[in-house]
Amino acid sequence: MDLLSKLNEKIDNLLKNYEKLQKENENLKLELENNKELLAQKDTELLECKEQMALKEIELEEVVSKIEAILGK
Repeated sequence: MDLLSKLNEKIDNLLKNYEKLQKENENLKLELENNKELLAQKDTELLECKEQMALKEIELEEVVSKIEAILGK
């Protein structure tokens, strides 16, 4: 194999590797976007849970106050 053929083969291999890495990079970008969307959804769910928990704590305090009022009478 002459030098020019070797060089062409190496260039072809580099181009194939470059294309493979481009596809992998695109897939990783899509995966990152999907993970960002999932994280945003989980943040929303967490916020809703915190709000529900705060409301339950208020309800619990009201019940405890009523029980204390009944016991105090």
